[in-house]
Parts: sequence; structure tokens; C-alpha cells
Amino acid sequence: MYPFQIKTKEAYHKSYQQSIEDPETFWASVANHFQWKKKWDKVLEWNFNEPNVKWFSGAKLNITENCLDRHLEKNANTPAILWESNDPEEHHRVLTYKELHFKVMQFANVLKSNGVKKGDRICIYMGMIPELAIATLACARIGAIHSVIFGGFSAQAIADRLQDASAEFIITCDGAFRGAKDIPLKSVIDDALVGNKTVKRVIVCTRTRTPVSMIKGRDVWWEDEIKKVETLGNPDCPAEIMDAEDILFILYTSGSTGKPKGVVHSTAGYMVWTNYTFVNVFQYQPAQVHFCTADIGWITGHSYIVYGPLSAGATTLMFEGIPTWPDAGRFWEIVDKYKVDILYTAPTAIRSLMGFGLDYIKGKDLSSLKVLGSVGEPINEEAWNWFHKNIGKGKCPIVDTWWQTETGGIMISNMANVTPAKPSFATLPLPGIQPCLMDENGKEIEGKNVSGNLCIKAPWPGMIRTTYGDHDRCKQTYFSAYENKYFTGDGCLRDAEGNYRITGRVDDVLNVSGHRIGTAEVENAINMHAGVIESAVVGYPHDIKGQGIYAYVIHDGSHGDPNLTKQDILQTVSRIIGPIAKPDKIQFVPGLPKTRSGKIMRRILRKIAEGDTGNLGDTSTLLDPSLVDVIKDGKIN
Repeated sequence: MYPFQIKTKEAYHKSYQQSIEDPETFWASVANHFQWKKKWDKVLEWNFNEPNVKWFSGAKLNITENCLDRHLEKNANTPAILWESNDPEEHHRVLTYKELHFKVMQFANVLKSNGVKKGDRICIYMGMIPELAIATLACARIGAIHSVIFGGFSAQAIADRLQDASAEFIITCDGAFRGAKDIPLKSVIDDALVGNKTVKRVIVCTRTRTPVSMIKGRDVWWEDEIKKVETLGNPDCPAEIMDAEDILFILYTSGSTGKPKGVVHSTAGYMVWTNYTFVNVFQYQPAQVHFCTADIGWITGHSYIVYGPLSAGATTLMFEGIPTWPDAGRFWEIVDKYKVDILYTAPTAIRSLMGFGLDYIKGKDLSSLKVLGSVGEPINEEAWNWFHKNIGKGKCPIVDTWWQTETGGIMISNMANVTPAKPSFATLPLPGIQPCLMDENGKEIEGKNVSGNLCIKAPWPGMIRTTYGDHDRCKQTYFSAYENKYFTGDGCLRDAEGNYRITGRVDDVLNVSGHRIGTAEVENAINMHAGVIESAVVGYPHDIKGQGIYAYVIHDGSHGDPNLTKQDILQTVSRIIGPIAKPDKIQFVPGLPKTRSGKIMRRILRKIAEGDTGNLGDTSTLLDPSLVDVIKDGKIN
């Protein structure tokens, strides 16, 4: 079924060696197993100084033909998407490859009838329902560029993304269900569109039956548009022929400046990479059920709910809800109900469920599980062991996957039952990935039992191509710190066996529950509050989230009640970014530790937030060293 699936440790080493010594031959042999309108003229062209990377130059294809059409002959009736509702009592849905293909073509025709053309940017802001996957694939079918925005972002955050992408179309829902909450998606979109000059059409899918405002000439109902297309009969929609390097999607991610950056992924390389990593890391076998618990609003959902599994003809499970509603046994019920083979989730979810004890696991049949996976942040050893013992029953390998929005797919990970696992280590690079550790002076750190800043020496098919509309930002962020290398922003340790362990961010980006949030973005939001003079945000260890957000705030005291002021600041951050960026702790301070040149010494603030106050280093260079003791004394535990 998967000719390039690696089955033994020896085969891994052989593949890895070949991928480094002769990447063009290696990736051509993998790419030959996909469906192309025209084969490539050249496998790889690259220059990291520009940066300029092209995979499969000259090739023509459409990714949806590889995700849908090519499976119809033999697997038309195989389930493509299993959908589990937020409400366990609501009827679940099964879409076979034939049905999904039909619905994607149908909605692709809806997009075309509403004026969408190849290259147009479409913002998708929906709950986790099958229509989200259908909308994503329909965009790809006609060559429109999708930009999916997570349903927890605020109107202001959406407005910023719409403006950056110059999006002309939006696909949303009336609302979304998430645990006990109803999220009013359409009304958030309405707020985001105040003052917007580019959006021509908003297509609204019915989910929660929340009353919404529909603006004549701009807003249309998904269901009404489908009916119009149905009257035309057969929904055939030929796949738009795309160039290998045409943009497939933009996905916005936080950076070390306040403005989110639109990570651009192109078509062919991303397709090959997500498929290759999916079938190898998880050792996927036909007819297995793959349950990735992420939201499609994040890269994990793009790569391992939609494109990776569907391009492999797999059965992928989408879940609308959260792991703790209506109780903390929900994941285990889903595994039992659908006989899930592969469970891919985040350390935050595992740590949260650990806290509820083992009672919620009792009575749930987890014997179908064959592979467990961890994604989003480094998994600590305690959570790894709990997951392995209580969910995998000691029999399931855990693939601890390290990757990023910018990498498109998994970069460093063990392969299930092929290469060894090591708790809290991502272990070995996948074929095609050349990691290296760099010191602060730009020198490569050789050998074993060493640590440094993690960089990648050579291109891989799924890598970022640019940041939308601002190529220089891509260069500055990822390719300027170390010459001729991609800088990940992560610190890393390499052990005696060559295994890699990610030690966390080394730039001004936090990893909160697997979501990357820029400190500058949170500071900008806090500073929007009327009484705030200045703020500084750092990360600190958090038992559930991995990293929490600690905010030091200088406030003018105009409100009087500090608790009320904190609530107001949290509300401000929620409105500007979204609830995921709310600080866990806010400490009011009379000033911030700054050098004489005005630079905030975040290193000191980070140490205080972490409780490591005995190791603050030299503070004599500060403009006002006495501030440090005041901040230490006011630390929030």
C-alpha cells in the first residue's frame, strides 16, 4: 500500500543516509507514487540566503486529486472522515471517500458561483465539523488559497489576518459547540468586518441555530448555495491544475513581534511531506482509524487530520468537543466507540486528564489502540509514563513528535515499533532532515551530550516558502540568525545515542498548551488597556499547560481595585487576541528592570517568574537595580 513505508531500524538508517547523500533521487522515488498532471523538471533548487526553495519545479498537480479522486477506484466506500459531535448523544457522521469527493466538488462549485477564482484568499472560521474539512479541500480543488483561523481567536485578531491576506471571502458558521460553550462565530466575524474593505462574500454554515445578522448582498447561507448548485445536476468540478510551488494555504502564527505572520505552504512539497511523515511515523496500515485530537485551525489539524491521512487513503476522525466534557472520559469513550488504532494528542490534554485520576478510564475498551502520539510541546516524563501505562497498557509505542507550523509536518520523532522511543526525547530526525546545534557565536556544536540552538542545514519538502506579503520577514525570522541554516527558535539537547530533546523556546515566543504565542503580541494587547503604562510578558513552568503566561504590568492605579483592573486587562487581551492568550498571572510593578539603554531585562523577569530568584546574575548594569528586590517581593505564587 505504501511502498516508501520504513519497516525496520536498518531500513530507517539506509533511507536516512540516502536522503542526505542524494536527496533528489530519494524524494523523486517517493514522489513517483503520487498522481501528477505533469512530472517535475527538477526535484530541488535551493538557496537559504534568499531564502528561495523550490521542490518538484515544473510539476503540475492538484492536491485534492491525491486526497480524493485517486482513492475512488478501490476505496470509494472506505470511511474518509468519522465525525464525533460535541454532544455524545448527537448522531455521529461517516463520510466515505465517494461522499467526501461529492461534497467537496459540490462546495467547490458553490465557491465558483460566488465569484471565487484561483489565487483568491479565503478565510475559514468554523467549528470542528466535517464542513470545515470540506471547505478546506474545496478551496484547494479550485486553486483558492485557504487561511483557516482557530475558532478561539477574537474579532480583532481575525481583522488583522483578513487585512494581511487581503481576503475577499469568508466561510464561517452561525456558531460552534465546544464543551458547555456555544461560540457565536458569525457575530465575531461581523465585528471583524467593521471597516473592512476587501471582503465581498460571507458563506455561513448552520450548526448551532444561533440567531445571526445576515447582510443583504454580502452574507449567504451554505445550505441555500448548495441547493442552487444541486439544481444544476451533477456537481462535477474538474480540479484546477496547480504548479508545484503554487500556494496551498496561509496559516498565521505568533512571532516575536506583535504582528502575526502568515506562514505560506506550497502544494507539491507539502503534500509529499505530510503523506510521507504520516505513513512512516504512525506506521499507518489500511483500514486503521487515526484520531488526531487537534483543531484544523492549527497546523496539526491541517497536516494530520486533513492532508496527510486523506492523501494516504486513511480513515481520519474529527472531534468537535473537548477532552473533559461532559466528563474526563470523553477521549476514552471515543477510542472505544470507533475502535481507534492511533491516538495523537497534546501533552497538555494528557496532563489535564491525569489530574482526573483513573476512574474515567475504567470500563472503556482501549484494546484497539496500537500507536500513541504526542504533539505541540515537549512531553514530560511523568505524563509520558502515565500515557504509556494507563492508555497504551504498556503495549503501544508513543511517538513524541517535534515540528512547527513552519515545517509543515513532523521533523524529529521515533517511528512506531521501528526506531526506539525515549521518554521526553523526540529522538531521531526523519529522512531528509539534517539537524544541527549552534552556539551563540554561530559555531556548530559537534559531538554527543551537548546542547545548543536547533537549526536545520538543508531543505525538506514541507518547509515554509515565505511569510505572506513580506518575504523579508521570513528571511529575518528564520534564516538570518545562522548563515545558510533554518533557525527553529528552539533550544535542544543531543544525547550519547544521537537522540534529540527539545528544551523549549529560546526566542520571545511562548508555547502555551502547544499553541505558540508571541510575548510582544500579548504585551501589545495588555498595553491597549487604558490604565496600563507598560508591560513585560514571560513564560513560566505550568503543571497543565507546559508554559504559563506571567505578565508584569505598570499601571497608573486609576481603577483603584487591583483585582478589578486585572479582570479588565484579561478582558482586553481576550478581545484583542482571544482567550488562549490571557495571562495566568498578572503582577503590578512600579517599574521594569531595564538597562541604561532602555532594554527590558526579560532574563531577570523570567527567573523571578520561574521562582529561581537565587540565580539572577549581575544586576549592576540596570538603571535601577533596587527594582529587582521589589519585583521579587511581590511575586505571585
